[in-house]
Amino acid sequence: MTLVFIRILLRYLAAVLVTRGLIAPDLGEMISRDPDVAMALQVASGALIAATAEGWYYLAHRCGWAK
Repeated sequence: MTLVFIRILLRYLAAVLVTRGLIAPDLGEMISRDPDVAMALQVASGALIAATAEGWYYLAHRCGWAK
């Protein structure tokens, strides 16, 4: 289900970038339809969420919030 949301996000992101003239229309099409790009974004977002959770855990223990 996450992959579906990521593909929708990629479509909107590509549309914004094409509209602003930052990328070519065919590159925007490739970004929004390529399953490898969507999968890479899903892995990256999972890693970012995990790193944020671990960082918050470390900060909580360091500052004494975990007690």
